[in-house]
Amino acid sequence: MKTGYAMVFAALLSGCATQPTSGTTAAAAPPTLYDYTIRSPSGAELTEQALANTLSDADIVLVGEWHSHPGTHLLQARLLAALYANNPRLALSMEQFTRDKQQVVDQFLHGEIGEQVLIKQGNAWPNYESDYRPLVDFARQQQLDVIAANAPKSIVRCVGRYGADYLNRLPAAERKWVAQSLTLKNDRYKEKFTESMHHGDPAQSERQFAAQTSWDDTMAESMVNYLRAHPGHQIMHVAGRFHTAEGLGTASRILSRNPALKVVMVTPVTADNPVAADAPDFQVEVMPLPPRYIQQANMKAAFAHIGKRNDTLQCIGE
Repeated sequence: MKTGYAMVFAALLSGCATQPTSGTTAAAAPPTLYDYTIRSPSGAELTEQALANTLSDADIVLVGEWHSHPGTHLLQARLLAALYANNPRLALSMEQFTRDKQQVVDQFLHGEIGEQVLIKQGNAWPNYESDYRPLVDFARQQQLDVIAANAPKSIVRCVGRYGADYLNRLPAAERKWVAQSLTLKNDRYKEKFTESMHHGDPAQSERQFAAQTSWDDTMAESMVNYLRAHPGHQIMHVAGRFHTAEGLGTASRILSRNPALKVVMVTPVTADNPVAADAPDFQVEVMPLPPRYIQQANMKAAFAHIGKRNDTLQCIGE
């Protein structure tokens, strides 16, 4: 009995010894690339569920990303689940799948093909398994629609080569894979895109912008068409930050097609990549990614390699 009492007493003393002394505070863990802080447009801090609650009356929630940033992908997965908890009449729309692959996406969601077939036949992005699997698999498990919203890259690249008139060359079966009309006017989105280009060829800039907005117009049209066929549903759309930030790209193309829709932006930011002070976006503060290149020669070599991807591109009429 004494031995048992001694052991219990020793354990109690040991437990007391591990408690922090009065007045001390445990050091906060340093942030990682997975960590983020959500803020409202006015700067109030929000949880994922509080954000979802605030977005409950939105028709379309545009969630931007840096394609290789783990924190933005984690936020997307958690927000999708929180939105679904509030409203099961939810659909996921994705930049990362194109209209011509909608049937493949549907086959996966319905259990007719496996994930590796989806990846290969659906032309999934190289980071699908690490970054987009959580979204698509959540949709599969909860029986949500996934909208393959984007235009095929091959067509977009040909638009970049020949301009918007290239779409007139497409046969009817392929023309439907791109929005019926492109927004080519000199709006703020076009100004921002042109400012980001680093060459002095206006004609080339026009062609490249036609390619850029063919993505935004097609994604916008895909979502507007879906809501027309599924009234009362909410859409969460994931796409690159440039398409979604400040409502300049995809959002403006949505509203030009249906001004009655409520579109809300959720945008990742860093100290070096903020949104405008008057932007209506909900902001997700994340750590910046490591610099992609430090030596100029390495950057030039990488860009030269990217530039060669069109060397084998075959456009109609060539």
